[in-house]
Amino acid sequence: MQSMNDRTRLLLGKTAMERLKNAHVLIAGVGAVGSMAAEALVRSGVCHLTVVDFDTVSVSNLNRQIFATTAALNQPKVKVAEERLRLINPSVCIRKKELKISAQTIESLFDEPIDFAIDAIDSLNAKTLLIEAFLQKKIPFVSAMGAALKTDMTRVRLSAMKKTIECPLAAFVRKRLRRRGVDLSFPVVWSDECVSDKKHLAPIEETGFAERRAMGSVMTITGLFGLLCAHETLLFLTQNEKSFYDGRF
Repeated sequence: MQSMNDRTRLLLGKTAMERLKNAHVLIAGVGAVGSMAAEALVRSGVCHLTVVDFDTVSVSNLNRQIFATTAALNQPKVKVAEERLRLINPSVCIRKKELKISAQTIESLFDEPIDFAIDAIDSLNAKTLLIEAFLQKKIPFVSAMGAALKTDMTRVRLSAMKKTIECPLAAFVRKRLRRRGVDLSFPVVWSDECVSDKKHLAPIEETGFAERRAMGSVMTITGLFGLLCAHETLLFLTQNEKSFYDGRF
C-alpha cells in the first residue's frame, strides 16, 4: 500500500523517517518564508509543528505566501496554516500560537520540548529576542534574514551569521546580538546580492506599533529562503549528530 512518504523514505531511509515523524519543530512566523518551510517539512514527513504568528492574511500576502488565498483573507495565519497542512497530512499535529513575540510572551513558546526551530520573522526586536532565547536554551535553529528587494536566486546563501554581508536586516541583528555578547556562529539563510534601488520601497505607513515601509518582494526568492530553512531542518533531524555544525560554516 502506498503512503505519502514512500519517495522520501527511498532517499532518506527508514530510520531518518522515524526521526522526522517524532521530531517537534517550531516555526516562528508563517508568512512568505515560514509558510514555505512549514509545507516542505510536512510533505517531507515531519508530523509535529508549532506555528507562531500574530497576523492575519491580507491581500498583499497573495503574491508570495503559500498559505494565502482569497478564501483565507482576514483569517489568522496560524489557523490557515493548520488547515492547509492538514490537507496534506490529516494526522499532522499542529500547535498554534497566535501571539506577538515579546519579552512577556516568549516563554510560552517553550512549554514543550523543541527539537529544531526556524526563525522566519522580520521584526527586529522579536527576532533578536527569539535568537537569544534559542541560544540560551540550546535549541538548534536556523534564522532567515532579509529576502525583500532581492531578485538573484544564485546569491542566496546558508552560512554562519557572522559571515553575512549586503543584508541590512542581518547587520541590525548582528549589532544587537554583539552588544549582548551573543556568539554569531549560528546558521542563517541570507542573500549577498547588493541592492541600492529605492524605487522598490513603498511610502512610510503607520502600523499601530511603529512606522514601517513595505518592500518589494517576489515568491521565487522568499520561497527559496523557506526551502533552505526547511532543508537545514531536515538535515539536522535526520543526521542527529551532536557535531552537526562543526566545520560546516
